Amino acid sequence: MMTFGAQFAEVGVDAELGLIRVRRMTGAFAPGRVLNAKTAHSQLMGGMLWGLGQALLEANYMSPDTGRWVNSNLGEYLVPVNADAPDVDIELVEIEDGIVNPLGVKGVGEIGQVGAAAAIANAVHHATGRRIRKLPITIEDTL
Repeated sequence: MMTFGAQFAEVGVDAELGLIRVRRMTGAFAPGRVLNAKTAHSQLMGGMLWGLGQALLEANYMSPDTGRWVNSNLGEYLVPVNADAPDVDIELVEIEDGIVNPLGVKGVGEIGQVGAAAAIANAVHHATGRRIRKLPITIEDTL
């Protein structure tokens, strides 16, 4: 009944420095009947880039000495910027679904974010041979 999709990522990992660079992301989603392809595409792209941030940048750290957040404001919280954004390809697969509602419309809200981190982690595994099971994936994890 709900929207579903699949995502793939291509990454480059510097063997000496451990830096991860996402080169390309692709997602195919089946949101039922698409009423506005442009806004659906934009929503899904934003979700995929949000997932990139989750996979590689966004983290909260707590000081063991004070029990306070080390990065306590948005100025110290890393999120992806334009320089981090790879080429993102999105395919919308329209399927007819009269069960979900009379129009066959489903949401694309956060479905773009759901598989992005997993796709990046799998690409890092493919590139390095290391299976990393925590997010964000850091330089220390790849070395």
